[in-house]
Amino acid sequence: MRAACILLCPTPMLAPRPVLCFHLPPMATETVVAPVYSKKNPFPARLQTNRKLTLGGSEKETRHFELNLEGSGLCYECGDSIGVFPKNDPALVQEIIHALHATGDEIVPGCDCAPKTLRAALIEDYQITQPSKQFVQAISERGGEAASLLRELHDPLRKQDLEEYLWGLEYVDFLESHPSIHFTPEEFVKTLRKLLPRLYSIASSQRAYPAEVHLTIAIVRYESHGRGRKGVASTFLAERVGESDRVPVFVHVAKGFRLPEDGNTPIIMVGPGTGVAPFRAYLQDRKATGAKGKNWLFFGEQRCKCDFLYQTEFAALQANGILTRFDTAFSRDQAHKVYVQNRMMENAAEIWKWIDGEGAHFFVCGDASRMAKDVDAALLKIVETEGGKTPEEAAIYIEEMKKTKRYKRDVY
Repeated sequence: MRAACILLCPTPMLAPRPVLCFHLPPMATETVVAPVYSKKNPFPARLQTNRKLTLGGSEKETRHFELNLEGSGLCYECGDSIGVFPKNDPALVQEIIHALHATGDEIVPGCDCAPKTLRAALIEDYQITQPSKQFVQAISERGGEAASLLRELHDPLRKQDLEEYLWGLEYVDFLESHPSIHFTPEEFVKTLRKLLPRLYSIASSQRAYPAEVHLTIAIVRYESHGRGRKGVASTFLAERVGESDRVPVFVHVAKGFRLPEDGNTPIIMVGPGTGVAPFRAYLQDRKATGAKGKNWLFFGEQRCKCDFLYQTEFAALQANGILTRFDTAFSRDQAHKVYVQNRMMENAAEIWKWIDGEGAHFFVCGDASRMAKDVDAALLKIVETEGGKTPEEAAIYIEEMKKTKRYKRDVY
């Protein structure tokens, strides 16, 4: 609303007349709204640290990454993950372009249907390693030796045979091995799936590093069918992100993998390999908050001398009393294999005391296919033997731990 006032302005020849004048309110100051970063609008983070953790003699390459979140407004809790939008390897993209007998400059639809060059689409938009069902179907429909075999393997009763045949094969293998099967650039991209972000457990506490997020990542490299292969996101971070580049990231919340609200509650953490990442964050957080609860970490890898991730950091946390107990299992340092579940059984009585007598929370992070199952079996055995329970009673006890959020798993 505009405010009006009436002024009487006398003149010598005319009767006084009212004059209206209007006072306009001052213009509102334009409010600058900070962007809200999310999966749909990821933050372009700067990669400030890329450090190899494994040493000479290791069969693995595990790296520590630090991403700068300054100005993002992103907040995370220990137990959350960071989603990373990677780009494909330009060298592999060039191989595919060559196999398609294309130049890379052809215009094709991107994932958002906007037109872009074939090269840009293959680098930024599409998954170009493991063949999609649409691509395999297209090959089976276009004739040739590969087509007849794939048609046979498409029998629902031969699903496992199809998976075994496709294991380790990529798009480029089919394109190069069967040059008579031709795709136009647009036909090819229509068989591709969208390039999805990768989730990595956060290895830092924001209380300790307010403007950073740390990641612990095993770099994927292997050979299959006579060709070297690379993990898309792990080698993107390890090899292809330069000083001027930015990594699109977002926070993935994992409320089911949180530290106990009461800092006095003891915790037991089992995290072999890169599964140790969230527990590094837990320990940083408990140090930052002054939490008094006891902390017990089980860590496992292949060899102590070259695979002991964050060895110096964990030694310092032990020295200052943050890390109450620390048990390690290096599977190849002796003739017989020793794993984290073996160390658990060696300490069965003390684990039961922490869990049943002191109300400790139990955490597991890492490989779902083997490690997590073995740890679960070991915990069940500990509850049975140390708690004097039948197998059925032990299983009920474990289920109750899960229901009350005292047994938490982040497995993949």
